[in-house]
Amino acid sequence: MNAHTEIDPNAHDIIPENSDQATSKAATTTLLDPRFYTTDFDEMDRIDVTPVRAQWDEMITKMAADPNKGHFKKNENWDTPDWENMDPALKAELIDFLVSSLTAEFSGCVLYKEMKRRGNNPDICQLFQLMARDEARHAGFINDALREADVAVNLGFLTKAKKYTYFRPKFIYYATYLSEKIGYARYITIYRHLEANPDKMIHPIFKWFENWCNDEFSHGEAFALLMKTDPKLTNSFVNKLWIRFFLVAVFSVMCIRDHQRPEFHKALGIDIDWYDREVLKKTSDISKQVFPIAIDLENPRWEKNLLKLRHASAAMDAAKRKGGLMGNLAKVPAGLRAAKAFASLYLIPVKSDHVIEADSRMVPSY
Repeated sequence: MNAHTEIDPNAHDIIPENSDQATSKAATTTLLDPRFYTTDFDEMDRIDVTPVRAQWDEMITKMAADPNKGHFKKNENWDTPDWENMDPALKAELIDFLVSSLTAEFSGCVLYKEMKRRGNNPDICQLFQLMARDEARHAGFINDALREADVAVNLGFLTKAKKYTYFRPKFIYYATYLSEKIGYARYITIYRHLEANPDKMIHPIFKWFENWCNDEFSHGEAFALLMKTDPKLTNSFVNKLWIRFFLVAVFSVMCIRDHQRPEFHKALGIDIDWYDREVLKKTSDISKQVFPIAIDLENPRWEKNLLKLRHASAAMDAAKRKGGLMGNLAKVPAGLRAAKAFASLYLIPVKSDHVIEADSRMVPSY
């Protein structure tokens, strides 16, 4: 792809057959796709880590030691899949999983590099430099896997072509913290499942997930400390409402996306509903380290309205594919059903009976 390439607006629905199509797919932005973010970098540059200095220095020392320096390299355990003879439905969903994962990883790299480039605060710049290093490795490793299927993403073009969403710094903290922690929970759950069921190893990249997810966990810890530099970020009434919103949004989007890949999960030998419950429970338990509220995942309204949201999302996708006047008209009732289901999820009473420790750092334990 070159700088003059047009992004196909229907790329989200295309099964990539070459690098251009994969790049176009990664560059599209919908409600369910990973986004590229920009923020008020000057505000972030003013962060003072003094309230968490001891924890901060220990964290930075561990990250600077670069425990995964040699991890993201193919070795004798990498057995290239037979892309040519793979079941077409599985191939499409596996590529979709890899492209989506790459976009999410590269999104972090772009955001963190920009903070490092614009900032002057040595603490903040060092942190984001280290996290950008990790995310660049993750994205590059996934792209190597996609290259074997001739659908590698042009990351340089993606940086210029993908739309950027502006979020205030606190929204970046909430969304990225949850993204990193849910990424850990997803990767470790898949890894442990395949550890027990090696015959379901449909792609070698999953063999690298254990160390990989520890990077995700570490990045989440960094954002937890950023939030603890200012208690208002998690304790004010308004910010608790925002935290509640991001918990529901991140959790529900994950579930919708997972159910769009039935053949992928079937090949892994994973029941999607079981997997989503496992991942959300892990993420919810972890997030109690810094968030004063937690979603009541046992409330019957949770799964009931999550199912309604999934059905409404599927109806909106069908209306989009139909196109024309009738398709546009069909989007309206589907959108209203989605909004109603999301509102019901948001209004489920939250739990707030856990204690947040002064030193709330965690280590991967799953």
